[in-house]
Amino acid sequence: MGHSPFEGHLFVLMKLDMTTESYLSNMEELKALALKELEKARTAEELEQWRAAFLGRKGRVTQVVRALSGLSPHERPRAGAVANEAKTLLEARLAERQEALKGAELEQLSAQSIDVTLPGRQITLGGLHPVTQIVREICGVFTSMGFQVVEGPEVEWDAYNFEKLNIPQDHPARDMWSTLWVDYRDQQGRYPMLLRTHTSPMQARIMEQTMPPVRVVVPGKCYRYEATDATHESQFYQIEGLAVDEGITFAHLKGTLYEFARQVFGSDRKARFRCDYFPFVEPGVEMSIDCFACQGRGEEACRVCRGSGWIEIMGAGMVHPNVLRGVGYDPEVYTGFAFGLGPERIAMLKYGIEDIRLFYANDIRFLRQF
Repeated sequence: MGHSPFEGHLFVLMKLDMTTESYLSNMEELKALALKELEKARTAEELEQWRAAFLGRKGRVTQVVRALSGLSPHERPRAGAVANEAKTLLEARLAERQEALKGAELEQLSAQSIDVTLPGRQITLGGLHPVTQIVREICGVFTSMGFQVVEGPEVEWDAYNFEKLNIPQDHPARDMWSTLWVDYRDQQGRYPMLLRTHTSPMQARIMEQTMPPVRVVVPGKCYRYEATDATHESQFYQIEGLAVDEGITFAHLKGTLYEFARQVFGSDRKARFRCDYFPFVEPGVEMSIDCFACQGRGEEACRVCRGSGWIEIMGAGMVHPNVLRGVGYDPEVYTGFAFGLGPERIAMLKYGIEDIRLFYANDIRFLRQF
């Protein structure tokens, strides 16, 4: 807000003999100036500056009112009435400007604020994928028994995926895995790189870098070149388990996996182990649990066990001595067990899902069930 030369003019008037006409003229001039300056004020701070400049104790209007003492006694009443009228007018205009400014600020705040009386928009909550949930549940069971969770590469070398697992080149056991090979040749013209067919390669990777005792579970994606149907997918999850130490026996394997079955499928579960073949374990077994749908009675109408009374859930076995030698372990000193299971299969059994393809079809109706 600019200063007016009227302030100096007022000082001169206060030092001279004044007539009523000159006093009233100066008052009108001051009133006009004050109203003009008031219109320029746009903020509360500027209004306060205006009030102090014109209506404050040392303000211009206050000084003019005090200058009434320079008039003769019979001229003071008329001049005083005009001065009070001017002061009252300016105070009223100031109040109006303050109210108008306050209203404008409230409107601006209202436009920027949230109307809490309006109904809120429904927030869509997401959730973990059912496969992620079952992977975490399975890993949680094994970590409670002292296992660590580690992960490995999905693009793997033939050496770890097969050779270090007692599956050399041209071994007929390789037909068990429908392998997706990466289009990359080495100097011998072979294809040494692939998409891992199981998480078992981490057995060799971990044992190469760690001395016993070893207790790990390895969750991750695997890939196989095969047709998809209700029970097979070209991309799926697997969880590998490995324990190596001095004095580990098959009894430790049975106890560990039996405890896993009880925690996931219920405390009253029974377990059955039957011989099976996997190149990297000896002996190898497949583990089944009694059907939790028909309570192991083997009812023909049971959709879970198909009348057998048993449900296969994983393969396992004692780590083959050749695998231990391949990573620098002495099989005369160390023994261990390994197991592998499919989380999707566990989820299908536990939640009654009949088609594995539902996990990756991105059907929101299916996913919302979890």
